[in-house]
Amino acid sequence: MKNSVVKFVGSIGMITLLAACGGNGDEGANGNEDGGEISGGEEGKLTVALTASSEGERDTFEELIGEFEEENDIEVEASFPGGGYEDQMRVQMAANDLPDVFDTHGWSQLRYGEYTHDQQDMDWVGNMKPEMEDIVKDEDGKVYTYPVNMAQDGVIYNENILEEYDIDVPQTWDEFVSALETVRDEADGQVAPLWIAGGDGYPLGQMVDQMMTPMYETDEENDYTEELLDGSFDWSRYEWLPEQLLMLQENELLNQDVLTAKYAQAPEIMAGEQAAFMFAGGSIGPDTTALNEDVEVGIMPTPSVHEGDEPVWVGGERFALAIFEESEMKEEAEQFIEFMAEPDHAERIAEGTNLASAIEGVEADTYFSEDLERYSDTEIVSYFDRVYLPSGMWDVMSTTTEELLAGGTPEEAADTMESEYERLRDESDEE
Repeated sequence: MKNSVVKFVGSIGMITLLAACGGNGDEGANGNEDGGEISGGEEGKLTVALTASSEGERDTFEELIGEFEEENDIEVEASFPGGGYEDQMRVQMAANDLPDVFDTHGWSQLRYGEYTHDQQDMDWVGNMKPEMEDIVKDEDGKVYTYPVNMAQDGVIYNENILEEYDIDVPQTWDEFVSALETVRDEADGQVAPLWIAGGDGYPLGQMVDQMMTPMYETDEENDYTEELLDGSFDWSRYEWLPEQLLMLQENELLNQDVLTAKYAQAPEIMAGEQAAFMFAGGSIGPDTTALNEDVEVGIMPTPSVHEGDEPVWVGGERFALAIFEESEMKEEAEQFIEFMAEPDHAERIAEGTNLASAIEGVEADTYFSEDLERYSDTEIVSYFDRVYLPSGMWDVMSTTTEELLAGGTPEEAADTMESEYERLRDESDEE
């Protein structure tokens, strides 16, 4: 066998308000730090693009890709564009020139469907967990993507800090704010009550997307999902969330560097006990403990907003591997996905990403296993934007929140959300 040769393209250096506009002229054609493209690699190489961004996640994929190369004598050119992934993929879709294997990250049918090769005859499909079928399989039986793992997103927290200040894990938004206030008052400015990596943009969108579920979906008396689907939603109802975010900022409940902090800093911040809560997950827990074995990170469901409602997990598939329909290396791409879906490899990915596998019989011992078991009766609800918002709203949620925290108003945030929602709906209808 030949030596393993994998090219890993670095994460994008700066994701700012320009993210929704496709980047700026300082980067390469598709936003990669070195100007390289995420498809169109050298002839004979299998190109793979993944959204994995944390060190632990990337390490797991890099190790398995290397083993795949050795075992199959197939050279892989892998890309991890980080927060620039969606902008890059839009460019690639417009050119009908996608990587041979690419991550659909929750949009296998709505966004990427026409570009994906049907995987229904592949071996892994027979081992897929039933709860994933409605997400990646259509009524005609087409399987759009291999869901590598399943997400259960909530809020992570430093267990030491909660114990030190006698804080119970909050269940509601009001309890959450009260917990943040306790940290602020007791820590004397040494701990950020809620830390958000707003410098990367997308963590702001993540928080907004998670909170829209209890705001508009899970409480019967505040269920606006039909209005969001038919376009009649009154966006003045959105103002509550930006009001809350400004309240957090004005009351020193957010990190002061919220608009410049980077997601890559999160494990170090948590390990140094400089933050109590984060809207984050994945490998931040084990990465934190690896830096400081005295720190344990817990995870709680997304808190409820309305009285009488219950907390929920927000989830679905996290990483998901599709095959480009026009790929000239479909056979090699299928080999790659079957390799990743082998039980031993699926278990390693589950443990490396700290998320449950989508393959039946794979019971991974993940960092948050005990917490997930504690909340085993908590409902898992699909990511809000994937069901109720037009494609492209994630970027809008991110940039609108950046503008808000940089000096905007709740009214401006709601107006921007409404206008972009309508624009993107119109664009979707035209397609």
